[in-house]
Amino acid sequence: MREEAARCPSCSQNPTMKRCLFDARSRSRTTPALNEGNGGMLVGTGVLLATWLLIAPACLWAQSGAVLEVGKFSASQVGQAMPDGWKPLTFKKIPKHTSYEVVKDGSVTIVKAVSEASASGLIKPVVIDPKEYPIVRWRWKIDNVLRRSDVALKEGDDFPARLYITFEYDPDKVSFGKKLKFKAGQALFGDIPIAALNYIWETKTPVGTIVENAYTDFAKMVIVESGAQKVGMWIDEERNIYEDYKKAFGEEPPMINGVAIMSDTDNTKEQATAYYGDIVFQKSVKASSR
Repeated sequence: MREEAARCPSCSQNPTMKRCLFDARSRSRTTPALNEGNGGMLVGTGVLLATWLLIAPACLWAQSGAVLEVGKFSASQVGQAMPDGWKPLTFKKIPKHTSYEVVKDGSVTIVKAVSEASASGLIKPVVIDPKEYPIVRWRWKIDNVLRRSDVALKEGDDFPARLYITFEYDPDKVSFGKKLKFKAGQALFGDIPIAALNYIWETKTPVGTIVENAYTDFAKMVIVESGAQKVGMWIDEERNIYEDYKKAFGEEPPMINGVAIMSDTDNTKEQATAYYGDIVFQKSVKASSR
């Protein structure tokens, strides 16, 4: 099979996460601030609103075969400051950050997150075609759910574990109305992703539910786990990003440009501990069998 080099996008093409740029309470443009300890990352926030992350040009890796190892946490060294290729995602208006560390869970190396009335994440810029690699697989575990977590409410927009998939802006695949809205957002806030899927562990909403983010319709929340029944257990997840995107947004997905993990409790003021295993993208069974 021909090996195809996949280069990272420019630093302008990366995720949005925590709050919405278009919340009615936001009356002024925020100025991106340099993230401490990472000169390549710029983070801008509004008051209790969405944050859009800009990441410096990142890794090159070979896209070949049926699997892309985006988060090979099991190959990291215990005590390593950050998994290879991943960067911290922080928010200017949220001073307390979730802690992340590479640790052992039994014989396997994973990333442990501890959030105490805090919010931050880890992120990796990528370039992945969701048609070619529609399947994302990952493992995670949590120690507890959040009592006040509620995907429908801004004050409940906290989850013990999240996996973000963000998408780049492709004008050929965007409706006229959405294009106007996106351009308006760019004029106010600079480079932003056109869409994001948030795979979350919620408290009470049924598994399989897909709803708009409480802050923005540019992000959709996909509940993949809910409730405390599986607390303390490693859960293997698999989603078809291509199909989820079409169901959530009603159109074909553009290229994937970012992957992030986050555990956050800044709204609910609770505590959560989560563990993240390897994250891989793969071709569908049908495609890989050709």
